[in-house]
Amino acid sequence: MTFTYPAIFTPHKDGKGYHAKFPDLECCEVDGGDLEDTIDEAKEAAYNWLALELEEGGEFPETTHIEDMELPQGSFAKNLMVRIKLLPDND
Repeated sequence: MTFTYPAIFTPHKDGKGYHAKFPDLECCEVDGGDLEDTIDEAKEAAYNWLALELEEGGEFPETTHIEDMELPQGSFAKNLMVRIKLLPDND
């Protein structure tokens, strides 16, 4: 399954790294030392969030369109894609 959710990236005030937050995935936030690291961390956090939701049989939230988001000053949004492979149970 492939999921795409927007993440909001905000530069740290000291200019070193970024904070990323998924507005559609409750409490799914990360920090990274640079943009590339933050994107990798954000994808991993989203993967873990979605995998847990899948295991628990929960509902996946609707995806907010970037155009509909209000961004804090200096921030930008980027859609991130996460793939989760479904494997058959080994029981």
